[in-house]
Amino acid sequence: MKPNIIYIVSDDLGYADLGCYGGRDAAFGAVSPHIDALAAGGMRFTEGYANSPVCSPTRFALLTMRYQYRLRGGMEEPINSRSKGSTTLGLPPDIPTLPSLLREAGYTTALIGKWHLGYPPAFGPLRSGYDEFFGIMAGGVDYFTHCSGKGDHDLYLGEDEHHEVGYLTDVFSQRAVDHVHRQAAAARAGRPFFLSLHYTAPHWPWETRDDAHVAPEVAANLFHLDGGNVESYRRMIHHMDEGIGRLVAALREQGLLENTLIVFTSDNGGERFSDNWPLVGGKMDLTEGGIRVPWIAHWPAAVPAGSVCAQQGMTMDWSATLLDIGGGRPDPRYPLDGVSLARVLRDPAQVFERPLYWRMKHRGQRALRQGDWKYLQVDGHEYLFNLAQDARERANLMRKHPDTFQTLRQAWLDWASEVPDIPDDAAVSLGYSTQDMPQR
Repeated sequence: MKPNIIYIVSDDLGYADLGCYGGRDAAFGAVSPHIDALAAGGMRFTEGYANSPVCSPTRFALLTMRYQYRLRGGMEEPINSRSKGSTTLGLPPDIPTLPSLLREAGYTTALIGKWHLGYPPAFGPLRSGYDEFFGIMAGGVDYFTHCSGKGDHDLYLGEDEHHEVGYLTDVFSQRAVDHVHRQAAAARAGRPFFLSLHYTAPHWPWETRDDAHVAPEVAANLFHLDGGNVESYRRMIHHMDEGIGRLVAALREQGLLENTLIVFTSDNGGERFSDNWPLVGGKMDLTEGGIRVPWIAHWPAAVPAGSVCAQQGMTMDWSATLLDIGGGRPDPRYPLDGVSLARVLRDPAQVFERPLYWRMKHRGQRALRQGDWKYLQVDGHEYLFNLAQDARERANLMRKHPDTFQTLRQAWLDWASEVPDIPDDAAVSLGYSTQDMPQR
């Protein structure tokens, strides 16, 4: 019997923000007990990556199971407000997606949460394989007013604007719980569901459940450059964790937990208040802190509890895995770049070599991870690191191992020649600079 699939994506979560990845407790206690329980009852990956160190490019790869660079919108870093009304900066409806192919395989499909892949009428979740959508189209909104940085109200039910009172993380969690209860009878009868639950937490603005008074202060600049702290950031993660706990409880109540595959990850590495230890860098960086993220899989019927896996992979591999497990078939016109990890989920010892490539217009960054080695270029400077020995990327081995450096450098160049060039008009949207805070 095909499993139900829940694909949970957090937003800007750091590698070590969760307790199960070594994160510290907050003043109020454990930050992520329910997510930690998923890891304890399933598989935790130590070397999983996002397709990009910034949000919308990763989401292009997540949906298409292909490198984001194959689509014009995927070259934005990230898609910003100029995409509203654009017919090019979004996910084209004719491109096969994970939900569209799972729907062909018999799944009902729904997205609750963040889309960030272009606006209707040219683009939208309902045009790219989802039967249902409840969430935001923009890259970020206020947690209470649900308005984007332009001041537009940005909460939708389908393609219709929808007003609802509530803290956005809790609103998404409740919708997900309700969705499970609504789909339960059909799922038990053999019609599985695929639910994408894409939180905005813990993305700025820095608002906990008790911070409605902050909304008017940040309305003109959601980057919230003069606010936030580690404690409020951890509480934002905790609110998401509580919702995930309620979702797991709903699955258990409906008798669906045993045969539901839950995947948890982040769209990129952490931002201002996150903990990426022992990694260096964060969002917008191709150093490890910008791309290595939590990867957790929980599926009692198939995934061994308490397992830890060192398989290397990136977001599009998760999506290819879900398509494989759900019995979906790739469209031969759009061959996948993602690779299924299904065999690894059943046996964490079945690891295999998986070269991973990245490219950023921002700072001219390049990266290739292959085995223990990583080739990196930033601001025209090139590096070679052995990540098994130096996860912080502090010991440049380029001159000590010139043959390895040249081999990886050429491999990156060969790969880059097979994907479209970044156009000159592709946007790099930073939001803040060293004028606002010192560099990491």
